[in-house]
Amino acid sequence: MTAPIAVLGSGSWGTALAIQFTRAGKATRLWGRDAAQLAAMRAQRVNLHYLPDAPFPDQLQVADSLDSALAGVGDVVIAVPSNAFRALLTELAPRITAAMRVAWATKGFEHHSGLLPNQVAREVLTHGNTMAVLSGPTFAQEVGRSLPTAMVVASADADFAKRIAEDLASPNFRTYISTDITGVEIGGAVKNVIAVGAGLSDGLGFGANMRVALITRGLAEMTRLGVTLGARERTFMGLAGLGDLVLTCTDNQSRNRRCGLALARGLSVDAAMHEIGQVVEGYYAARVLREVAARLQLNLPVCESICRILFDGADGREVVRDLMAKPPQAEFE
Repeated sequence: MTAPIAVLGSGSWGTALAIQFTRAGKATRLWGRDAAQLAAMRAQRVNLHYLPDAPFPDQLQVADSLDSALAGVGDVVIAVPSNAFRALLTELAPRITAAMRVAWATKGFEHHSGLLPNQVAREVLTHGNTMAVLSGPTFAQEVGRSLPTAMVVASADADFAKRIAEDLASPNFRTYISTDITGVEIGGAVKNVIAVGAGLSDGLGFGANMRVALITRGLAEMTRLGVTLGARERTFMGLAGLGDLVLTCTDNQSRNRRCGLALARGLSVDAAMHEIGQVVEGYYAARVLREVAARLQLNLPVCESICRILFDGADGREVVRDLMAKPPQAEFE
């Protein structure tokens, strides 16, 4: 019998992943920091707070401690927001062996350092553990309801990527494999920034043409940044690039899009994020993008325009007018 897998993080995405691993036949343990929530999930066999419409499969175990979650596992999957990623890795580091493999479904840059998750993991984990990232156009609610979904697993170790992909795959869950961790992570971070802009544009009534222009030019900026940082261009035409970008920009399940819609209603940035009630990764990623673009001397006008709205108090209508007034240029550099 193969070793179980531990999913660390019992929010919406961690819960959905744990359910999917179990559905696919993998012995799975789910753990989170909130002891009361864990006790409720064990008793009710559902995460009523985050995924009330996704009852747990009988085989899914809810661990009562981090140590019990990790006992005897071969693979660990982390599913927490980017601002909690380092703290959980630090707690995990003394508990894992070099033979254990670590994957994560965390999207976004670390807020204070601007590092990608794989860079944080390499700083914290000292055993040289094999690593992977899970990403793509996936809403937790739909995965929890077993609606058809596709995602990508990226690792420098293709065998590990294949293993995680196989552990997730089921008739309604299609998995693909990549070795471009950097590209996959940049796609998962930058798309959140563009989604704030898309929500704002739609909320201001600028229409479908403008939305698609933002998505398309946002993809170009995502690709430009990624290639500069060593990613492969083709990654951004896949699930973790174009796929996740379109999903996040066009569906109101996206917290980042809803943040933009709230800004369009006249809410302040703080009030908009408070209304969402969960981490709006695009807000933090935008600040990092501005700093990274300046350091690399990259021109990212769409991302910079969103930064002006979020951090400089610029008016959304004026920002769009400024974007539209730029002189003609070649579409492809």
